[in-house]
Amino acid sequence: MSEKEYGPEQRLARVRAMLDERAYDGILIRDEANLRWLTGATDVFDFTGELPHVALITREKAYLHTDSRYFNSFMEHMPKSSPWQIDMDAVPASVWAQRRAASGRCRTVAIEDSMELSFHGALLRAIDDASLAIQLPLLHADLRLMRAVKDPSELELMARAQSITDAAFEHMLEFIKPGLTEKQIRIELDSNMFSNGADGLAFASIVASGPNTANPHAIPTDRVVCKGDLVLMDYGATYRDYCSDMTRTICLGEPSDEQRAIYDLVRFAHESCASAIRAGVDGRDIYELSRRIIDEAGYGAYYAHSLGHGVGIEVHELPVFGRSSNLVEAGAVITVEPGVYLPDRGGVRLEDFGVVTQEGYRPFTASPHELQIIDC
Repeated sequence: MSEKEYGPEQRLARVRAMLDERAYDGILIRDEANLRWLTGATDVFDFTGELPHVALITREKAYLHTDSRYFNSFMEHMPKSSPWQIDMDAVPASVWAQRRAASGRCRTVAIEDSMELSFHGALLRAIDDASLAIQLPLLHADLRLMRAVKDPSELELMARAQSITDAAFEHMLEFIKPGLTEKQIRIELDSNMFSNGADGLAFASIVASGPNTANPHAIPTDRVVCKGDLVLMDYGATYRDYCSDMTRTICLGEPSDEQRAIYDLVRFAHESCASAIRAGVDGRDIYELSRRIIDEAGYGAYYAHSLGHGVGIEVHELPVFGRSSNLVEAGAVITVEPGVYLPDRGGVRLEDFGVVTQEGYRPFTASPHELQIIDC
């Protein structure tokens, strides 16, 4: 399969089909994840939130404006035969956008819902100063919905990111022992991913132990892990800008009856939900299945988050396994991560991520589901 069939040119074609369907003259893009997806440029975007780029796509052209910090990187790392015209003209991004829209005779230019208010205000002023009449309707989730279905090149990158993440888990089973702090464990975890090919971290790694495992998004502390503790690690690598995401909960020494019961329940919920996933399901139904299993076991009050989320260039994308209706298509990449969290006692979460197919759910995650017990 060629790059034209599933790479940036095909993505631009999908956007232009949307322009025709919605009667837009163009779309204006600031979000770096959207730009990474549309341009195919690797090793350029640093996702700092600074938003130094702006792009305009019309029916005929694809323009990208950046600055001197990124221009050479774009020129070096854009795919061959890229249709994008790139410049670093010394004008404010809002003025550049207004001028490009005017030169393309655009009267309706859709914008992302996430566009920052300061840029939006500057763009309106630039349009007004030029005495133009340009409408700026919201795109809503159009681009995010397109990104939800991954192509073969994206699946390959996420599988590579997950192989790094799985290898880190195997390493940590040998590294973790009583006497280490949560922070020391996180440092080793992150270092191992970088040493084995990660370009970055998908998010700030979560390492929690003992009672801290009852906090789903615990921040690692100086707490020393002890024999009898559960240790929860939620982490992921990035590889060429694509993310992985997994969670494993292990036990230092033999688990108590309660720890074992909670772990087995979470594992059963996870595997039951994964078995029910296939193209065409409603994400809400899969979430409700996980809730029903945990409710019936008497732990419903201790499971308050959604079951899963899409993964791609960003670690949280569409679709979602949660309370809202969410159609899941073939090619979507999504996590399955039920959990039970008992205040002051501890919690368990088990998370894989993988691709939805017509036949079912194929995890990228290879780490075992069995409770891993550290001898100590």
